[in-house]
Amino acid sequence: MNFWKNRNVFVTGASGLLGSSMVDKLLSQGANVTCLVRDWVHGSKLLESDNLMRCNTVRGELIDYELLLRGLNEYEINTVFHLGAQTIVGAASRSPLSTFEANIKGTWNLLEACRQCPSLIDRVIIASSDKAYGSHDNLPYTEETPLVGRFPYDVSKSCTDLISMSYFHTYNTPIAVTRCGNLFGPGDLNFNRLIPGTIQAAFDNESPIIRSNGLFIRDYFYVEDAVDAYLTLAERLPEEGIVGQDFNFGTETPLSVIELVNRILITMDKTELVPKILNQASHEIREQYLDCSKAKKLLKWQPTHTFNESIQHTIAWYTEFLEKERALAV
Repeated sequence: MNFWKNRNVFVTGASGLLGSSMVDKLLSQGANVTCLVRDWVHGSKLLESDNLMRCNTVRGELIDYELLLRGLNEYEINTVFHLGAQTIVGAASRSPLSTFEANIKGTWNLLEACRQCPSLIDRVIIASSDKAYGSHDNLPYTEETPLVGRFPYDVSKSCTDLISMSYFHTYNTPIAVTRCGNLFGPGDLNFNRLIPGTIQAAFDNESPIIRSNGLFIRDYFYVEDAVDAYLTLAERLPEEGIVGQDFNFGTETPLSVIELVNRILITMDKTELVPKILNQASHEIREQYLDCSKAKKLLKWQPTHTFNESIQHTIAWYTEFLEKERALAV
C-alpha cells in the first residue's frame, strides 16, 4: 500500500475513462500526480470531482514534445502512465491524420521525452490495445500473436506497440505495454460507444442502436480491474522478466454485441425495448478476445469484479449522471 506514497507520477489522458479512475486510485494511495489534460470535458469524472485540484496540471497535447519534456523534468516524474489517445474507431476512420498524430507521434514524443530524463524515469506503462493485433483467425489472441493492424485506429495501436518496444530495445527505456479488451465503466462520456449509448437509450426509453450486425465479439473489461492491472504491472517495473514485455488484460469471457445489449436491458428492466440493428459497421474487427494467462502467471493478476456487478455499478453511475443532466435541461 505504500508503494505509491509520495511517488511522482505523470498520467496522460487523465480526463478520460481510464485516466480519471487511475488518478483517483493513485491519489488515494498517496502519489503526487501530474495530469496531462488537453480538453475540458463537461461531466468528466476528473473535473467533476476535486481530484484535479489535488494534482499538478499540464495543459496541452501529446504532439507538443517540448511541453512533455518540460512536464517530466520540472515535476521530477518517476513513473509515467501513457493512457492518452484518440480512442474512437469511427473518428479514426473519418480523420486518420489526427488519430495518427495523437496516437503515434504522441507516443514517440513522450518516449523521447522520457529518454531525455534517464535519471528520473523508472517505469513507463504504455496503453496499447487488443486492436493492435488486427484480425486473426486463431482466437483467443496471445502476446505472441502478430501485430497486423489494417484500419486506421488498429494501425495507430500497432505502431504504438512497435515504437514503444523499439525504445526499450534500443535505449533501455523501462517500458511495459498493456493490451486491454474494450474498457467500460463509470465516466465514459463517449455515448457513441456501445455501453454508454445503450444505457442512455434505455434510460430514455428508446431502442438501443447497434451499428454492426450484432454478432461482433469482444472482451468487455471493467475499468477498475484495468486500473488494478496497470498498477500491478507498474509496481513490478523495472524488474527483469517484466520490463520490455507486453501483457494482455481482460476477462477472457467474450460476448457478442447483441448479448451485451440484452444483458444491459435485462439489468435495467427494459426488455421491452428492441435494439435497432443497422448493420453499417465498417473498418472494425469482427471477432477479437484475449488470452490473459501471461499476466496471471507472471504478475499473479486477475480481475476481481464479475461482469454482473461491473455492469450494475456502471448503470447506477450513468443513471445518476443522466438524471442530473436531464434536470439541468429543464
